[in-house]
Amino acid sequence: MWLARPLFEDITGRLDEYFDVKRTSPAGDTYAPAEIAEHLRDVDGALVTLVERIGANEIAHAARLRAIANVAVGYNNLDIAALDARGIVTTNTPDVLTETTADLGFALLMAAARRITESERWLREGQWTKWSFDTLLGRDLHGSTLGILGMGRIGQGIARRAIGFGMRTLYHNRSRLPEAVEEEVKAAYVGFDELLARADHLVLVLPYSPQTHHVIDAAALAKMQPTATLVNIARGGLVDELALADALAHGRLAAAGLDVFEGEPAVRPELLALRNVVLTPHIGSASLATRRAMVALAVDNLVAALGFGPHAGRPPNMVTQR
Repeated sequence: MWLARPLFEDITGRLDEYFDVKRTSPAGDTYAPAEIAEHLRDVDGALVTLVERIGANEIAHAARLRAIANVAVGYNNLDIAALDARGIVTTNTPDVLTETTADLGFALLMAAARRITESERWLREGQWTKWSFDTLLGRDLHGSTLGILGMGRIGQGIARRAIGFGMRTLYHNRSRLPEAVEEEVKAAYVGFDELLARADHLVLVLPYSPQTHHVIDAAALAKMQPTATLVNIARGGLVDELALADALAHGRLAAAGLDVFEGEPAVRPELLALRNVVLTPHIGSASLATRRAMVALAVDNLVAALGFGPHAGRPPNMVTQR
Protein backbone atom coordinates (compact mmCIF):
# COMPACT_ATOMS: atom_id res chain seq x y z
CA MET A 1 0.00 0.00 0.00
CA TRP A 2 0.98 3.64 -0.52
CA LEU A 3 1.44 6.15 2.31
CA ALA A 4 1.36 9.48 0.46
CA ARG A 5 3.36 11.48 3.01
CA PRO A 6 4.96 11.04 6.45
CA LEU A 7 2.27 11.05 9.15
CA PHE A 8 3.13 10.15 12.76
CA GLU A 9 5.29 7.09 12.20
CA ASP A 10 4.34 5.58 15.56
CA ILE A 11 0.73 5.43 14.28
CA THR A 12 1.21 4.65 10.59
CA GLY A 13 3.77 2.03 11.58
CA ARG A 14 0.79 -0.22 12.37
CA LEU A 15 0.29 -0.59 8.64
CA ASP A 16 3.52 -2.60 8.47
CA GLU A 17 1.83 -5.38 10.43
CA TYR A 18 -0.42 -6.06 7.46
CA PHE A 19 1.10 -4.55 4.32
CA ASP A 20 4.24 -3.87 2.37
CA VAL A 21 4.14 -0.08 2.74
CA LYS A 22 5.52 2.28 0.10
CA ARG A 23 6.36 5.54 1.88
CA THR A 24 6.92 8.65 -0.22
CA SER A 25 7.06 12.43 0.09
CA PRO A 26 6.18 14.90 -2.67
CA ALA A 27 9.09 16.85 -4.12
CA GLY A 28 7.19 20.06 -3.36
CA ASP A 29 3.99 20.59 -1.47
CA THR A 30 1.94 18.35 -3.73
CA TYR A 31 2.23 15.50 -6.20
CA ALA A 32 1.65 16.00 -9.92
CA PRO A 33 -1.30 13.95 -11.23
CA ALA A 34 1.05 11.65 -13.13
CA GLU A 35 3.02 10.99 -9.94
CA ILE A 36 -0.14 10.01 -8.08
CA ALA A 37 -1.13 7.69 -10.92
CA GLU A 38 2.28 6.04 -10.81
CA HIS A 39 2.17 5.54 -7.04
CA LEU A 40 -1.31 3.98 -7.28
CA ARG A 41 -0.45 1.72 -10.20
CA ASP A 42 0.64 -1.37 -8.24
CA VAL A 43 -0.89 -0.99 -4.77
CA ASP A 44 -3.98 -2.41 -3.09
CA GLY A 45 -4.61 0.59 -0.87
CA ALA A 46 -3.54 4.16 -0.20
CA LEU A 47 -3.59 6.53 2.75
CA VAL A 48 -3.80 10.11 1.51
CA THR A 49 -4.54 13.65 2.70
CA LEU A 50 -6.87 16.26 1.28
CA VAL A 51 -4.17 17.68 -1.02
CA GLU A 52 -3.84 14.45 -2.99
CA ARG A 53 -6.42 14.78 -5.75
CA ILE A 54 -7.55 11.43 -7.11
CA GLY A 55 -9.98 10.91 -9.96
CA ALA A 56 -10.58 8.73 -13.00
CA ASN A 57 -7.22 9.52 -14.63
CA GLU A 58 -5.22 8.75 -11.49
CA ILE A 59 -6.85 5.32 -11.05
CA ALA A 60 -7.05 4.39 -14.74
CA HIS A 61 -4.11 1.95 -14.50
CA ALA A 62 -4.45 1.06 -10.81
CA ALA A 63 -5.80 -2.43 -11.44
CA ARG A 64 -5.10 -3.67 -7.91
CA LEU A 65 -6.42 -0.65 -6.02
CA ARG A 66 -9.21 -1.60 -3.61
CA ALA A 67 -9.25 1.09 -0.90
CA ILE A 68 -8.35 4.72 -0.23
CA ALA A 69 -8.31 6.20 3.27
CA ASN A 70 -8.57 10.00 3.28
CA VAL A 71 -7.19 11.77 6.36
CA ALA A 72 -9.90 14.43 6.45
CA VAL A 73 -13.60 14.72 7.08
CA GLY A 74 -14.15 16.33 3.67
CA TYR A 75 -13.37 14.45 0.48
CA ASN A 76 -13.79 16.90 -2.38
CA ASN A 77 -10.21 15.99 -3.33
CA LEU A 78 -11.57 12.62 -4.44
CA ASP A 79 -13.84 11.81 -7.38
CA ILE A 80 -16.22 9.63 -5.40
CA ALA A 81 -18.29 8.67 -8.46
CA ALA A 82 -15.19 7.43 -10.30
CA LEU A 83 -13.96 5.51 -7.27
CA ASP A 84 -17.37 4.00 -6.61
CA ALA A 85 -17.71 2.92 -10.23
CA ARG A 86 -14.48 0.99 -9.87
CA GLY A 87 -15.59 -0.55 -6.58
CA ILE A 88 -12.79 1.18 -4.68
CA VAL A 89 -13.75 1.62 -1.02
CA THR A 90 -13.15 5.19 0.16
CA THR A 91 -13.20 6.36 3.77
CA ASN A 92 -12.85 9.61 5.71
CA THR A 93 -12.21 10.67 9.32
CA PRO A 94 -15.29 12.34 10.82
CA ASP A 95 -16.14 12.85 14.50
CA VAL A 96 -12.58 12.95 15.86
CA LEU A 97 -12.05 16.51 14.60
CA THR A 98 -15.47 17.95 15.42
CA GLU A 99 -14.68 19.76 18.66
CA THR A 100 -11.27 21.01 17.60
CA THR A 101 -12.66 22.49 14.38
CA ALA A 102 -15.55 24.06 16.26
CA ASP A 103 -13.02 25.64 18.63
CA LEU A 104 -11.19 27.21 15.70
CA GLY A 105 -14.43 28.44 14.17
CA PHE A 106 -15.38 30.18 17.38
CA ALA A 107 -11.88 31.62 17.72
CA LEU A 108 -12.13 33.11 14.23
CA LEU A 109 -15.56 34.47 15.03
CA MET A 110 -14.30 36.22 18.16
CA ALA A 111 -11.14 37.51 16.46
CA ALA A 112 -13.04 38.92 13.48
CA ALA A 113 -15.90 40.46 15.47
CA ARG A 114 -13.61 42.06 18.06
CA ARG A 115 -10.94 43.04 15.49
CA ILE A 116 -8.20 41.16 17.33
CA THR A 117 -5.69 40.72 14.50
CA GLU A 118 -6.38 44.21 13.21
CA SER A 119 -5.72 45.58 16.70
CA GLU A 120 -2.48 43.68 17.11
CA ARG A 121 -1.25 44.80 13.71
CA TRP A 122 -2.11 48.42 14.54
CA LEU A 123 -0.30 48.17 17.89
CA ARG A 124 2.83 46.54 16.40
CA GLU A 125 3.01 49.25 13.77
CA GLY A 126 3.41 51.80 16.58
CA GLN A 127 0.11 53.51 15.92
CA TRP A 128 -1.09 53.22 19.53
CA THR A 129 0.11 56.54 20.94
CA LYS A 130 -2.75 57.22 23.35
CA TRP A 131 -5.88 55.55 24.72
CA SER A 132 -9.04 56.63 22.93
CA PHE A 133 -12.67 55.91 23.75
CA ASP A 134 -13.56 54.92 20.18
CA THR A 135 -10.44 53.03 19.12
CA LEU A 136 -11.13 49.88 17.09
CA LEU A 137 -14.72 49.42 18.14
CA GLY A 138 -15.86 45.87 17.39
CA ARG A 139 -19.07 43.92 17.68
CA ASP A 140 -20.35 41.88 20.60
CA LEU A 141 -20.92 38.16 20.52
CA HIS A 142 -22.92 37.98 23.74
CA GLY A 143 -26.59 38.64 23.15
CA SER A 144 -26.17 38.63 19.37
CA THR A 145 -27.71 36.36 16.73
CA LEU A 146 -25.51 33.59 15.37
CA GLY A 147 -26.33 32.04 12.01
CA ILE A 148 -24.98 28.62 11.08
CA LEU A 149 -25.14 27.41 7.49
CA GLY A 150 -24.71 23.63 7.60
CA MET A 151 -25.76 21.95 10.82
CA GLY A 152 -23.81 18.72 10.93
CA ARG A 153 -21.47 17.67 13.73
CA ILE A 154 -19.26 20.77 13.56
CA GLY A 155 -22.19 23.15 13.15
CA GLN A 156 -23.77 21.67 16.25
CA GLY A 157 -20.45 22.10 18.05
CA ILE A 158 -20.48 25.80 17.15
CA ALA A 159 -24.05 26.09 18.42
CA ARG A 160 -23.18 24.48 21.74
CA ARG A 161 -20.40 27.02 22.26
CA ALA A 162 -22.80 29.86 21.49
CA ILE A 163 -25.02 28.86 24.42
CA GLY A 164 -22.33 29.96 26.85
CA PHE A 165 -22.21 33.39 25.20
CA GLY A 166 -25.95 33.89 25.48
CA MET A 167 -26.32 34.02 21.70
CA ARG A 168 -29.51 33.33 19.78
CA THR A 169 -28.72 30.64 17.21
CA LEU A 170 -30.43 30.22 13.87
CA TYR A 171 -29.46 27.64 11.29
CA HIS A 172 -30.19 26.51 7.77
CA ASN A 173 -29.48 23.00 6.58
CA ARG A 174 -30.39 20.72 3.71
CA SER A 175 -32.76 18.99 6.12
CA ARG A 176 -34.09 20.13 9.47
CA LEU A 177 -32.66 18.56 12.62
CA PRO A 178 -34.85 16.47 14.93
CA GLU A 179 -36.60 18.60 17.52
CA ALA A 180 -34.61 16.99 20.35
CA VAL A 181 -31.32 18.01 18.72
CA GLU A 182 -32.56 21.55 18.12
CA GLU A 183 -33.45 21.77 21.80
CA GLU A 184 -30.08 20.39 22.86
CA VAL A 185 -28.10 22.97 20.87
CA LYS A 186 -30.69 25.76 21.36
CA ALA A 187 -31.00 26.46 17.64
CA ALA A 188 -33.98 27.39 15.45
CA TYR A 189 -34.38 26.42 11.81
CA VAL A 190 -34.97 29.22 9.27
CA GLY A 191 -34.83 29.62 5.51
CA PHE A 192 -31.60 30.57 3.75
CA ASP A 193 -32.57 34.18 3.03
CA GLU A 194 -33.84 34.70 6.56
CA LEU A 195 -30.59 33.33 7.95
CA LEU A 196 -28.59 35.83 5.91
CA ALA A 197 -30.81 38.75 6.92
CA ARG A 198 -30.98 38.06 10.64
CA ALA A 199 -27.48 36.83 11.48
CA ASP A 200 -25.13 39.21 13.25
CA HIS A 201 -22.48 36.54 12.73
CA LEU A 202 -22.67 33.81 10.07
CA VAL A 203 -20.54 30.65 10.20
CA LEU A 204 -20.23 28.35 7.17
CA VAL A 205 -19.90 24.65 8.03
CA LEU A 206 -21.56 22.93 5.08
CA PRO A 207 -19.97 20.43 2.66
CA TYR A 208 -18.62 21.70 -0.64
CA SER A 209 -20.21 20.38 -3.83
CA PRO A 210 -21.16 21.72 -7.27
CA GLN A 211 -24.51 22.66 -5.74
CA THR A 212 -22.92 24.72 -2.95
CA HIS A 213 -20.22 26.36 -5.09
CA HIS A 214 -20.26 30.11 -4.31
CA VAL A 215 -23.39 29.74 -2.19
CA ILE A 216 -22.17 32.97 -0.62
CA ASP A 217 -21.96 35.20 -3.65
CA ALA A 218 -22.58 38.92 -4.24
CA ALA A 219 -26.34 38.42 -4.05
CA ALA A 220 -26.12 36.52 -0.76
CA LEU A 221 -23.73 39.06 0.73
CA ALA A 222 -26.14 41.86 -0.22
CA LYS A 223 -28.79 40.22 1.98
CA MET A 224 -26.53 40.31 5.04
CA GLN A 225 -26.35 43.16 7.50
CA PRO A 226 -23.46 45.58 6.83
CA THR A 227 -22.45 45.13 10.48
CA ALA A 228 -22.28 41.34 10.17
CA THR A 229 -19.32 38.96 10.44
CA LEU A 230 -18.77 35.99 8.11
CA VAL A 231 -16.67 32.95 9.11
CA ASN A 232 -15.76 30.08 6.79
CA ILE A 233 -14.22 26.90 8.25
CA ALA A 234 -15.63 24.51 5.63
CA ARG A 235 -14.24 24.84 2.08
CA GLY A 236 -13.09 27.91 0.20
CA GLY A 237 -15.25 27.27 -2.84
CA LEU A 238 -18.38 28.06 -0.84
CA VAL A 239 -17.57 31.76 -1.07
CA ASP A 240 -17.10 34.07 -4.04
CA GLU A 241 -13.93 35.59 -2.62
CA LEU A 242 -13.85 38.57 -4.99
CA ALA A 243 -17.40 39.49 -4.01
CA LEU A 244 -16.49 39.05 -0.35
CA ALA A 245 -13.39 41.23 -0.66
CA ASP A 246 -15.44 43.93 -2.39
CA ALA A 247 -18.11 43.84 0.34
CA LEU A 248 -15.47 44.08 3.08
CA ALA A 249 -13.60 46.88 1.33
CA HIS A 250 -16.70 49.01 0.80
CA GLY A 251 -18.41 48.59 4.15
CA ARG A 252 -21.18 46.24 3.04
CA LEU A 253 -19.86 43.64 5.51
CA ALA A 254 -18.01 44.42 8.72
CA ALA A 255 -15.53 41.57 9.03
CA ALA A 256 -14.66 38.02 8.04
CA GLY A 257 -12.65 35.11 9.39
CA LEU A 258 -11.40 32.60 6.83
CA ASP A 259 -9.57 29.33 7.43
CA VAL A 260 -10.13 27.98 3.91
CA PHE A 261 -9.63 29.45 0.45
CA GLU A 262 -10.74 28.54 -3.03
CA GLY A 263 -7.24 28.37 -4.51
CA GLU A 264 -5.35 27.41 -1.37
CA PRO A 265 -2.55 27.59 -0.53
CA ALA A 266 -2.74 30.69 -2.73
CA VAL A 267 -4.81 33.48 -1.15
CA ARG A 268 -6.29 36.26 -3.25
CA PRO A 269 -4.35 39.53 -2.93
CA GLU A 270 -7.67 41.34 -2.58
CA LEU A 271 -8.18 39.53 0.74
CA LEU A 272 -4.57 39.91 1.88
CA ALA A 273 -4.84 43.67 1.48
CA LEU A 274 -7.77 43.98 3.88
CA ARG A 275 -7.44 44.56 7.61
CA ASN A 276 -10.96 43.51 8.50
CA VAL A 277 -10.45 39.86 7.60
CA VAL A 278 -8.72 37.28 9.82
CA LEU A 279 -6.83 34.69 7.77
CA THR A 280 -5.55 31.32 8.97
CA PRO A 281 -3.92 28.58 6.83
CA HIS A 282 -6.54 25.77 6.99
CA ILE A 283 -5.81 24.83 10.60
CA GLY A 284 -9.34 23.90 11.66
CA SER A 285 -8.36 20.46 12.95
CA ALA A 286 -4.75 21.33 13.68
CA SER A 287 -4.27 20.31 17.26
CA LEU A 288 -1.71 17.60 17.91
CA ALA A 289 -4.18 15.30 19.62
CA THR A 290 -6.78 15.65 16.88
CA ARG A 291 -4.39 15.18 13.96
CA ARG A 292 -3.06 12.04 15.63
CA ALA A 293 -6.61 10.78 16.11
CA MET A 294 -7.39 11.44 12.44
CA VAL A 295 -4.39 9.44 11.27
CA ALA A 296 -5.22 6.60 13.66
CA LEU A 297 -8.79 6.46 12.32
CA ALA A 298 -7.55 6.50 8.72
CA VAL A 299 -5.24 3.58 9.50
CA ASP A 300 -8.13 1.67 11.08
CA ASN A 301 -10.27 2.39 8.02
CA LEU A 302 -7.64 1.19 5.58
CA VAL A 303 -6.79 -1.97 7.50
CA ALA A 304 -10.47 -2.88 7.72
CA ALA A 305 -11.20 -2.01 4.08
CA LEU A 306 -8.47 -4.41 2.96
CA GLY A 307 -9.81 -7.22 5.11
CA PHE A 308 -7.70 -7.15 8.26
CA GLY A 309 -8.08 -6.27 11.93
CA PRO A 310 -11.13 -6.39 14.21
CA HIS A 311 -13.36 -4.61 11.66
CA ALA A 312 -12.21 -6.63 8.64
CA GLY A 313 -14.42 -5.88 5.67
CA ARG A 314 -16.35 -3.24 7.65
CA PRO A 315 -14.38 0.01 7.67
CA PRO A 316 -15.92 2.42 10.21
CA ASN A 317 -16.22 5.44 7.93
CA MET A 318 -17.11 4.59 4.36
CA VAL A 319 -17.83 7.34 1.85
CA THR A 320 -18.39 5.19 -1.26
CA GLN A 321 -21.29 2.76 -1.52
CA ARG A 322 -19.28 -0.38 -2.26
